[in-house]
Amino acid sequence: MKPIKPRLILALIAAFLMLSAPAWGQSGNGHGHGDKEHHKQGILLVTFGTSNPDARAAFDNIDKIVNKAYPDTPVHWAYTSRMIRQKLAQEDEHLKSPAQALAMMQDQGFTHVAVQSLHIIPGSEFHDLQSMVQGFRDMNGGFKKITLGSPLLSHPESLERVKEAMLENIPPERDNDEAVLFLGHGSHHPGNAFYPAMAYIFQQADPLAYVTTVHKAAPRLEPVMAELQQKDVDTVYLLPFMSVAGDHARKDMAGSGEDSLKSVLEAEGFAVKTVMKGMAEYDNVAGVWLGHLDRAMARLENE
Repeated sequence: MKPIKPRLILALIAAFLMLSAPAWGQSGNGHGHGDKEHHKQGILLVTFGTSNPDARAAFDNIDKIVNKAYPDTPVHWAYTSRMIRQKLAQEDEHLKSPAQALAMMQDQGFTHVAVQSLHIIPGSEFHDLQSMVQGFRDMNGGFKKITLGSPLLSHPESLERVKEAMLENIPPERDNDEAVLFLGHGSHHPGNAFYPAMAYIFQQADPLAYVTTVHKAAPRLEPVMAELQQKDVDTVYLLPFMSVAGDHARKDMAGSGEDSLKSVLEAEGFAVKTVMKGMAEYDNVAGVWLGHLDRAMARLENE
């Protein structure tokens, strides 16, 4: 596989931080600061969502961890995917968009809200959320303070923590000569640069740990397979690099169709072992999101 240029990756990430960090860190709209008595704090967890009942174990885990960390703070949820919300509505499960959830919290008298993104990268979904939060921040007579916690991969420290966590989460029966391939969603958004960054960091720690994406954004599968063949690897573990093991994990990663990652690798002669567990199901990864939320909650109090 052609070597990844770490300086280019880090430069792209640095550009993201310069462009996005100020908006992530802003909190208040300046309204109502004279009202010292009325203070109602809440948390809104925002995910793309899933319609797969089994995959929602990941959300249950995050919910449990956040409620344990903030037992006196109400926790609400919102899905950014309109398609998933509509699909679940047909099953009589009515979930809110971020705008609907924040409007409801405003109507219920919440004055201080920390919105925590459960996205993997700062891609289009996150930046849409960022713009929506800014709209509520600027609203006359709205929340006294509202903050936004960054997605999983957002700062160099978060990449290191995710690397350590996911390497710990590889099944212990994996042998040293067997490869591990993490499958991310991928995006045409510039935020996709975080996936090659993770690939580079994984490779420094484990030369047989790789990353590829569903939507054929970098890092692409073909160079990975070529390198696996060159290294005479015969077995590959597949793990979702996504918050939930939803449809992408079940179909694009482990599905029986000829285009699934499992099928493509098997057609090339590899033995494939799949792990159907979303990243948010692991406490050590959920802890990275919780760290982002901790910082967003601290900004509610400190600014």
